[in-house]
Amino acid sequence: MALQDIHNYYEDLVQHYIHALELDRTRDTDFLADLYCLVLNQLPAHYIRYGVDMIYFTSDEKRQEMEEKVNFAVTSAISWLDNENHRRNTRDQQ
Repeated sequence: MALQDIHNYYEDLVQHYIHALELDRTRDTDFLADLYCLVLNQLPAHYIRYGVDMIYFTSDEKRQEMEEKVNFAVTSAISWLDNENHRRNTRDQQ
């Protein structure tokens, strides 16, 4: 078994959601790195070996719940980062 095959499924969900929002086009790499950290720290770990496992062993309701958790975590983290960035910019201008 190769340990590099094991990963947290929420990482995939977060990446897909951030890409769907096109944040990778509108935000810099520092913002995105902070965003990923904040979001993933809000979510539980759900380790899998193969993505196909999620299709066969997870109900539609569970997948929907996971997506809703990701949406909420991303929205909350963006709001916090934008507010924090605003505070930082205000302090820098003083």
